[in-house]
Amino acid sequence: MDQQVQQQDAKYHQMTEEPVGRLIRRLAVPCIISMMITAFYNLADTFFVGQMHSNAATGAVGVAFSLMAIIQAIGFFFGHGAGNYVSRELGRQNRDGAEKMAANGFFLALLAGTAVLLLGQLFLTPLTRLLGSTETILPYARSYLRIILIGAPWMTASLVLNNLLRFQGSAVYGMVGITVGAVLNIALDPLLIFGLGLGVSGAAIATIFSQFVSFCVLLIQCARGGNLRIRLSRFHPTPVYVTEIVRGGLPSLARQGLGSIGAIVLNHAAGNYGDAAIAAMTVVNRIMQTAGSALIGFGQGFQPVCGFNYGAGLWHRVREGFWYCVRTSAVFLVILACVGSAFAPQLISLFRDDPDVIRFGTLAMRLQCLTFPLSAWIVASNMMLQTINRTAPATFLAMGRQGIFLVPALLLLTPVLGMLGVQAAQPIADVLTFAAAIPLQLIALRFLKAGPKKD
Repeated sequence: MDQQVQQQDAKYHQMTEEPVGRLIRRLAVPCIISMMITAFYNLADTFFVGQMHSNAATGAVGVAFSLMAIIQAIGFFFGHGAGNYVSRELGRQNRDGAEKMAANGFFLALLAGTAVLLLGQLFLTPLTRLLGSTETILPYARSYLRIILIGAPWMTASLVLNNLLRFQGSAVYGMVGITVGAVLNIALDPLLIFGLGLGVSGAAIATIFSQFVSFCVLLIQCARGGNLRIRLSRFHPTPVYVTEIVRGGLPSLARQGLGSIGAIVLNHAAGNYGDAAIAAMTVVNRIMQTAGSALIGFGQGFQPVCGFNYGAGLWHRVREGFWYCVRTSAVFLVILACVGSAFAPQLISLFRDDPDVIRFGTLAMRLQCLTFPLSAWIVASNMMLQTINRTAPATFLAMGRQGIFLVPALLLLTPVLGMLGVQAAQPIADVLTFAAAIPLQLIALRFLKAGPKKD
């Protein structure tokens, strides 16, 4: 135990004294690697299923992704809710409170994932239709979802473990767990889909098995390096801890939950133009999410710095970290947007060589690239507001792109512009979210400027 305390003390001094830019870069590297690996193995299902040369099968992966987004929303709700609290308490050097919160976040997520498993299996067919399946996509989507639901408990719990490690400044430990699962998923996909002839069911089996292995590795990592251990004896879901999870996790639940609703509405809107349209938007969204995952990873390197220093009263370091993230990520996103726009047809053809899919997807991707750099401000603002416990503005921003602005854009533009409305809805939502984020974040920055400082 003495060694654990020494490791925690060393981590505290590192988080509150090391130069902010260097600290964020160091913490961001494993987060970026984890996010990119996760994005690539999410792409693996789309890629290998695409080799079946069936728009219906590719579309089924896009439909199933809406449910996976809901599962992820639950995991991020408990993971970010518990993690934000843990980082602030460690900044205040309250290890006991942090350890209790870690146990509450983990076990509540496990129970919530079990509830999703039971309800999803009970209402599988209506759920699949609700997610946007056409009649041709329905059989593939049912096969995929039936298996994916089995993994819901450990998927939600894994996200909690990964976030707890990250918010303690131990992102490298989380990266190991994510990497093991990702490599296994990519290896199993072709074996199960083609080698054993299981089709889309094979892709789903590969996903849940690799996620389970990742869950086991992450649980082991929590017992190493001075990290908070997960103990059942510390699980006491009192109103205080549940309230803090809700306050810290609500923006993530809103972002991920409305992301799934936005994906459902998008599937329905694109479905009016055939399976090729759904397949095109599925491929484009996966590619853009892969590019955006690097940005998310960079922001995740900022969050523990933000939480520790906010808890320690070093608010000037929080401000410094925010501006560093915005400047650095803006340059990176401009470069990615230019590359994505220039090579849009080639990137889409990697997943589906259908001419209609490439035609629909190319324009959608180029439109999204136009507004992609705006995410530098949006993501950094959302992460800072959430970490310093500004629940209302953080939740509003989290809801912006995928809910408040995207769904109305789809409903209003599609009847007027047809498929162009489907393709343009997401970039328009980006612009509106950016406009909303500016005043909300400037208010928070002024508040921090007037806050306490410790040197």
